[in-house]
Amino acid sequence: MSHSKAFQLKLYVFFNVIELLNTRELQPLARLHENQSTHTCTHLHTDMAKTSENHQCMDDLKAERERCSFNKHEITTLLDGGEDKTKQRRKIEKVFLSDPEFLDATRPEYLSHEDRYANELRKACHMIRKFNEDEEIQQLVGQMDGIRTLMGSGLGVALTKDGNPLALHFIMFMPSIMGQGTVEQQGEWMGRAWSGEIIGTYAQTELGHGTFLRGLETTATYDPSTEEFVLHSPTITSTKWWPGGLGKTANYAVVMAQLYTRGRCHGPHPFIVQLRDEETHQSLPGVTLGEIGPRLGMNTNDNGFLCFSHHRIPRTHLLMKHSQVLQDGTYVRPANDKLAYGTMVFVRVAICFDTYRQLQRAVTIATRYSAIRRQSELVPGQPEPQILEYQTQQYKILPLIATVFGIHFAAQSVWQTYNDVTGSIHDGNLDLLPELHTLSCGLKALSSSDAANGVETCRLSCGGHGYLASSNLPRIYTTTTAAITYEGENTVMWLQVARYLIKSFREARQGHRLHHSVSYLTPRPASTHALQTNLSNAALVEAFRVAVSHLVGEVAARLQGQCDSGMVFEHAWNACSVQLARCAQVHIRYFTCEEFLSGVEKAEVSEATRGVLMRLCRLYLVFHIIGNQGDFLRSGALTPSDMTTLEEELATLLAALRPDAVSLVDSFDIHDRILDSTLGCWDGNVYERMFEEAKKSPLNQKDVPDAYYKYLRPLMKASL
Repeated sequence: MSHSKAFQLKLYVFFNVIELLNTRELQPLARLHENQSTHTCTHLHTDMAKTSENHQCMDDLKAERERCSFNKHEITTLLDGGEDKTKQRRKIEKVFLSDPEFLDATRPEYLSHEDRYANELRKACHMIRKFNEDEEIQQLVGQMDGIRTLMGSGLGVALTKDGNPLALHFIMFMPSIMGQGTVEQQGEWMGRAWSGEIIGTYAQTELGHGTFLRGLETTATYDPSTEEFVLHSPTITSTKWWPGGLGKTANYAVVMAQLYTRGRCHGPHPFIVQLRDEETHQSLPGVTLGEIGPRLGMNTNDNGFLCFSHHRIPRTHLLMKHSQVLQDGTYVRPANDKLAYGTMVFVRVAICFDTYRQLQRAVTIATRYSAIRRQSELVPGQPEPQILEYQTQQYKILPLIATVFGIHFAAQSVWQTYNDVTGSIHDGNLDLLPELHTLSCGLKALSSSDAANGVETCRLSCGGHGYLASSNLPRIYTTTTAAITYEGENTVMWLQVARYLIKSFREARQGHRLHHSVSYLTPRPASTHALQTNLSNAALVEAFRVAVSHLVGEVAARLQGQCDSGMVFEHAWNACSVQLARCAQVHIRYFTCEEFLSGVEKAEVSEATRGVLMRLCRLYLVFHIIGNQGDFLRSGALTPSDMTTLEEELATLLAALRPDAVSLVDSFDIHDRILDSTLGCWDGNVYERMFEEAKKSPLNQKDVPDAYYKYLRPLMKASL
């Protein structure tokens, strides 16, 4: 085996274990009791759970679990991707979570910014060493497939709570070399990156440009006399801004810069650039870099800034798998400009998995807390009920549980499409690439916005206690909401989807055959647009189809009308952009509904389990139809009478799913260490844990703080 291929295989193995640790085919979950004939609060691995910390399971949660109407383990394995993967995930969880090196002596919130970074860097380095040295992990990896990252949600969030300084090294730096570098470049760089000899990041976003890649200002000008590229940041806005690990961790980066040779610009290209001395870690001459300062969240990622002052790198540091610059400065174009899409698509699909993992954690916390918390009097004179008994609370939480499954099935479908398209690309077939690009853009936008809004709803559903850092909901929110912006800001993603929809709509009118996800835009006989005579699941999915078809047709006509009146197309597009984005949102919701229903129908589970999944699917359909009634009424997909019927059914669905709420989030199998929440613990001892955490505050280590003597006492004794 060649040196390059050996390292490709090693990287593949590493990412395999990462997938097991992080995706829902693989996410680390709470220890469920495997014997579904009995329902207790016993964890499968009590040595790993907070339940073992002298807490008895609360009676309310015991009662909730005794009401379970389905086989929880079936859902766990369904989400994991099979019984074997569930077992593998749990074994790997145990290896990492039982390691005391990953424990925090002090909650990160009480540390200084520098100490938080150092603490997470310590754990990140230990994580990599542990992976390389632990034979049990290596044995498990040999049985797995797939590709994800230990650095994101899932187990990673239990190990490095506020961000992993090494994340971009594995998520973007090495995959970029593998995806954009030649075999020779892979052989030169992958071994050093794998061993940790060099640590890299991915520097694309600039202070003045993010999603608009063509607008990047950093330049890489080829000098044939020395066979070097000269990297330069000509303006303040060309400063690279935001890359994780760039501030203080990385000594190399894949830098996106405008390639100039022979006086001509050939657009953005990726370059491997050394930033710091490999011995001293000092920044190199011509390189200015540092950390950008506190963010809303993920503050130990050391997001950084970078600018160049005529910094030179060898010609061979241009990643040349798809395009090249020869020694004399001749530019060799790629066979197809779309070949570079692969890495972006992969990352966006990974974001879909990551965001719904975060939503899983949040809704688990909110559901368990809602079963413990008792509030007010539903009936005067009667005991305070669990807040989960209130329909308004069910309306907040249960659709979010359904959303977890909706995104799961849709993301699985796009992931399969990605694998199919990747194989086709190797065979020279790029036909499906635009559809994959569109689906990954749209589902990234839908999953991140649904998850971020859902996490905030979970926080609000926990009242004031959800505002506490110890609930972990604030951290989950700040991590999740970031996904709305990175790897393609969502509004831009929606407009990418809309562009594909309009193009497909016009092609359909010209008689072209459309790809699967937009085939519904092909004109149909008028009779097929008749109002639905029933409200079955299939009929509701069909209603989504009619609604989005109508919306696309409307906005396409409006766009054409603007152009016909003399408006330049780009201005016409901007004038219709709100409606265009709306079309894209309904299109991806329709796709998700289709995949949700299909996924439940095909799932290899018992009828009882299928029954609860089908109720969740039905809730998802009804919830989003009621929340967007105008789309369905305007298109004639549904009638006002249908809406009344569905509103009544919504109440019925909430009541039917309420008894299984706790068991459904239990089936996510999320370990207490991964939840990291005083409100969402398996045993339900919410108030004891909250009080225990409060006592750990540094302010509580002294009865009278030093600030009293320095500031408050002089004021109080001043007789003002």
